[in-house]
Amino acid sequence: MFATTAQTVLALLPVLLPLATAQYTATYYVGSLPNSSEEGQSGTNACGTTASQSSSCQNVYINAVDDFCLWGPPATTSNEGDGTSKIGNVEQVVVSYCLKDGYGTRLIPSGTLSGAHFVKVVSDKVSYVQVTGNGDLTKLLIPAGDEGGELDPHSWTGLGNPQGGLVFTNAFTGSYEQTHEWTSFMSANEFCIRACRDGPNAPGYCEHIYDVLSCSFTIPGDTGNGFDSCDGAPTDEAPGVYDGQTFHQGDPTTPAPHPAGATSNCQTFSTIGGGSANINAVTPAPSASASTSASASASSSASVSISSSAANSSLPAVSSSAANSSSAASSSSSSATATSSSSATSSRISTSAAATSAVASRVSASAVSAATAIASPSNSASGAGLNTVIPSVGLGLAVLLGAIGLVL
Repeated sequence: MFATTAQTVLALLPVLLPLATAQYTATYYVGSLPNSSEEGQSGTNACGTTASQSSSCQNVYINAVDDFCLWGPPATTSNEGDGTSKIGNVEQVVVSYCLKDGYGTRLIPSGTLSGAHFVKVVSDKVSYVQVTGNGDLTKLLIPAGDEGGELDPHSWTGLGNPQGGLVFTNAFTGSYEQTHEWTSFMSANEFCIRACRDGPNAPGYCEHIYDVLSCSFTIPGDTGNGFDSCDGAPTDEAPGVYDGQTFHQGDPTTPAPHPAGATSNCQTFSTIGGGSANINAVTPAPSASASTSASASASSSASVSISSSAANSSLPAVSSSAANSSSAASSSSSSATATSSSSATSSRISTSAAATSAVASRVSASAVSAATAIASPSNSASGAGLNTVIPSVGLGLAVLLGAIGLVL
């Protein structure tokens, strides 16, 4: 019986190992990014430094109120759902739109944003940066009336939404560091994005399981008009956690979201946007081991190139006089979440076969790295510039350990 069970487990390893490692991601460095960082990636991480409105760049930077990026559709149509560019249809292929040139992304057009509120939290519990706000996000190719959806580095496939999307910040040290845990909501009139610095509480404060509950639940903050930058404090408990108990989307009762954390040292701005970022000025040269890690992780990904034929757009200057987004529209986002969830689910089902194939093929160096990370508790410690993978233990790992337990 032992031999039979062992043979069964060994036969299942090609499936179980990818599931266990689906929540792990390698560490990448600005200035030495691969063409792609994930299997099945539609865009690229090697974006250059020149903005283009046809860019397929899938890197986002969250640095300051006048220097951040948002996710948006790459086109006005899609191959999913009703064929439109609703976030639920394009979540796996969204691209980056930034306020500043210099990242090789698309630019957020002038007049898009009516409000943007940047908060930086530094604490022993958790550190993160976030931006919340509103505007006419149809200028990012999101259809009018779209109640939106969630983007995060995990997704139901474990490959991320978008697949291969990377998020960086220089807000903490002046040098770019990758944030392996982040979450974002985009709709036609409201946006929010939070990037959590690596640490034990990062997954909880950048939770990704509330994909129909909009910004107010997972990233509470100011979504009104105007532009400001503040220091902040984290909420006492992570989003969705109440007296130590975790609420799950679909439970009979949905609790009220935690109020936004306290802010201080706020500065206001009349306009934001314009100018050009110099990513090389604040990016340390990666070590040989870091370069090796990035190259190894990217080696199994397809090379993706972007077109340079489209004309560059002018630098944006977003004014506070831009068209205001209705506060009533923000409230309607929560009341219509069931419809949004149904649309997103239909979209996801239509791509399940491809996603399953991609997940089933992920037995590679990443599985070995994940096993190393699990064996070394120090790999989950807070800090930037880690050369190993960062674990976020989930169902896949439990399945794998349970299967191994059968043999023992």
